[in-house]
Amino acid sequence: MPFAGVMSASSAGPVAVLFDIDGTLVDSNYLHIDAWNRAFVAVDHPVDAWRIHRAIGMDSGKLLQSLLGDDADALGDAVKTAHQRHYSSTTDRLRPFASARDLLRELAKRGRTVVLATSAPQHELDALLATLDVSDAVDAVTSGEDVATAKPEPDLINVALERARVTAEQAVLVGDSVWDMSSAARAGVASIGVLSGGYGAEELLVAGADAVYEDVADLLVHLDDSPIMRDET
Repeated sequence: MPFAGVMSASSAGPVAVLFDIDGTLVDSNYLHIDAWNRAFVAVDHPVDAWRIHRAIGMDSGKLLQSLLGDDADALGDAVKTAHQRHYSSTTDRLRPFASARDLLRELAKRGRTVVLATSAPQHELDALLATLDVSDAVDAVTSGEDVATAKPEPDLINVALERARVTAEQAVLVGDSVWDMSSAARAGVASIGVLSGGYGAEELLVAGADAVYEDVADLLVHLDDSPIMRDET
């Protein structure tokens, strides 16, 4: 069931739906947590896994600064390289969440512009897109190469809006982290949170979500009553 959110009072519904991928459409967050955990150990700077989880979804530079502190400049590049190595060895375990493909295809069928708004580097994005295998329902894709700084900065959302050719008021973001919600709010875009990334409903709402659903399967079930379809209700 959807969690109580604040539904927009706007009478004009969104034309475009922007989707985060990691933790929202693809079950990948905990693979990232494990890869970062191993990477920190590799540079002799272990970080508690729960702290890593709390930083998942934010820009990698900000993640490293948050978790390494004063050692970020000295160790950051080595940690990134180790993370890439460990994560790449687990991509065979990636899988789309239940109904992720169905949701994207249903939105495309209903005339919404679907944008995959991720800051994943190209090698990770290629694996995510191969896992989703739903190019027939996607109109545009972003990657980490499109912006200098990712979430919670609004830059990536702004690129996604440009590619969808819509204004902020004509879009809604679906994401799994507080960083997604914060980024959308800073870009003036409505947002929907899902719990599949490991953040709580209250956290997502406080960060700016207009509504929260258990996962994308739950969102699909309640699509007609969601902020995505507010102009048709």
